[in-house]
Amino acid sequence: MNPTPSRERICLLTGGGYPYRRDALGGWCRTLVEGLRRFHFELLTVTDRELPSAPAYPLPFNVGSAHAAALGRDPARAERRRGNVPDGAAGAAALLCRGLLGDETPVTALFADGLRRIAGLCPPGADTDPLATLPLTDALQEAWRDRQTAADEPLPRLSVRDARTAATLLRHAMRALTVPIPEVELVHCVGGTTPLLAALAGHWRDGTPLLLTEARAAVPRQRPAEERLSPSVRAVLRRFRTAVARTGYTEAELIAPLSTYHHGWALGHGAPPARLVPVPAGVDPREYPCAAEIAETPTVVWAGSGGPDSGLALVLEAFTEVAAAVPGVVLHLVGVTAAHEEHCAEQIERTGLGRAIRLHPLPADPRDRYTVGQVVAHVPGPADPPYRLVEAMMSGRAVVGVDIGPSGETLGDTGILVPPGDPSELAIAIVGLLRSPGRRRALGDAARQRALGHFTVDRVVRVYGALYTDLAAPPPATAFELALTVPAPRNPTPATVRWLTRETS
Repeated sequence: MNPTPSRERICLLTGGGYPYRRDALGGWCRTLVEGLRRFHFELLTVTDRELPSAPAYPLPFNVGSAHAAALGRDPARAERRRGNVPDGAAGAAALLCRGLLGDETPVTALFADGLRRIAGLCPPGADTDPLATLPLTDALQEAWRDRQTAADEPLPRLSVRDARTAATLLRHAMRALTVPIPEVELVHCVGGTTPLLAALAGHWRDGTPLLLTEARAAVPRQRPAEERLSPSVRAVLRRFRTAVARTGYTEAELIAPLSTYHHGWALGHGAPPARLVPVPAGVDPREYPCAAEIAETPTVVWAGSGGPDSGLALVLEAFTEVAAAVPGVVLHLVGVTAAHEEHCAEQIERTGLGRAIRLHPLPADPRDRYTVGQVVAHVPGPADPPYRLVEAMMSGRAVVGVDIGPSGETLGDTGILVPPGDPSELAIAIVGLLRSPGRRRALGDAARQRALGHFTVDRVVRVYGALYTDLAAPPPATAFELALTVPAPRNPTPATVRWLTRETS
């Protein structure tokens, strides 16, 4: 019999993912929701993509609603229509831009103050868009001039056109501040800048506790679509993402890093140590059973979306060398999304190895994801969490991984790590395992044992259940002798931290 959901309601907030996309992060969210059936979930995803028509996963009974919010498109010349500038808008924009271009903690606090004031100008569901008249261009230019004068290392030149472009992109990103958050006891934000902006706005409006999971690489990065932008605009976007992350670390009641890598990055960007609760990635061993190799032909598997930022280019470059060394080898690209099939096909055609490469959409049954291969090439994109690596390890396949982010600490000594950006080293390692059946099976068995010991979903569900209970439960009742005074605040060190410390000591 299924347990009855508790009265604690959780908003699981993602950036265009669960329950509308079948990917590694979506699978993790699904496991969390289905494993914590005593909680009532409201699912919200914020995206600037096309709105999905229906959830990609069946929703369990403890999900009250699933909603996708689209940011829409901001007109390129919206700021020129000055109209009635809201009171405080100019000051908020100035604080935001001054904090955006600063490096020290007090300056970062200026960004948070400005962002909070802008969120206050953006009530959810408003008929007008206050961001359209936010004077970001002027504020950005003034802050840029001040920083150029004071900084030891000058920033790139910011032209008027660059300032307008950057302002337009910032306004579009901050449209996430207008997304209404369901009435809940806790917001659990899983993802990057866009969902975190929506979570921060809800936190400031309603005082709802915020739990932050860094599910993607926390390194500020340049996205492929931004290559055509000027250096100054790219610098603004990179600094904006970093400042939003810093603000999230400051405002969240707890932060759950996925790995030591994420833990260190969060500490280096202002996360209070007492609020960090490491929760490694985990998968269900029943969904990834260890199966014998089914292919006699030498086969390699890579799992990813197939997009420009997914690591595909390095995989294909390495595979051309593998194909030259191992006759008849086949590469399976698993999990290619419909949006990236055309790009993926174009990249394959350039290699001239189309007959040796197979494209597969993400299998509905996880058991089919890695069993087609003898060796798994784990070449993640810069924003990929380590879930696919854990899945491959749990499946008992030998892994050759590129040493990016948490890959090294996740794989340990149960696979082969190669330096990033070196397709020849990747090819040499893959060829070596294809030619050594005994070694690759030994590595596959060791990888599965490591995954069973460190990366099972039952621990993830257990820890997050404790975090939810600790953060979403109402404050303790006021003692009788304090009835005539101010009630004591909630313990600043959450009970979950003490519980985890006892468990791991």
